[in-house]
Amino acid sequence: MMSANSGNNTPKLIVPHLIVIVGFMGAGKTTVARELARLLNCQAIDLDELITERQRRTPAEVIEQSGEAEFRRIETETLRQLLNERAGDSEKCVIALGGGAWTLQTNRDLIKAHEGFSIWLNAPLDLCWQRIEAGRELRPLAPSRETAEELHGQRRPVYELAKMHIVISENMNATETAKMIAETVLR
Repeated sequence: MMSANSGNNTPKLIVPHLIVIVGFMGAGKTTVARELARLLNCQAIDLDELITERQRRTPAEVIEQSGEAEFRRIETETLRQLLNERAGDSEKCVIALGGGAWTLQTNRDLIKAHEGFSIWLNAPLDLCWQRIEAGRELRPLAPSRETAEELHGQRRPVYELAKMHIVISENMNATETAKMIAETVLR
């Protein structure tokens, strides 16, 4: 986990060219990624939206029609293609992963191989569930709070592998979160 050092001698970090936002469904990954990209004047890509565009069906539809294993295969292949397409590109990019993408070692290895800087939006389950219920999006892997709670507990130790952790509260909006990330990364 990256921590801030307030000393005046602290060298500035070079802003990574590839920033990857990870976290549980409903944590705000897409919204924060878009806001962070706006602040850094770069492109934001939502992996689930890219999958929808390329597969002509949503992740939920892929899971329902073909199963989670097939979705994970497609997700990894789409991530691989995206990172390979961007290889050698000096432009910054912020990618919002789907909630389960970071849990696969293959995906973490791909991100590491492309020198991606991972940021975990650590939102409490209560907030995530509130957003899941309020949203119109179908969540086949979290059809009930009980299922979501179990999945959240399983994924949490893997999310902790991210290089930077941002604790999310319901009082924070995407702009504040993105500014916090940008200030920390630009220190």
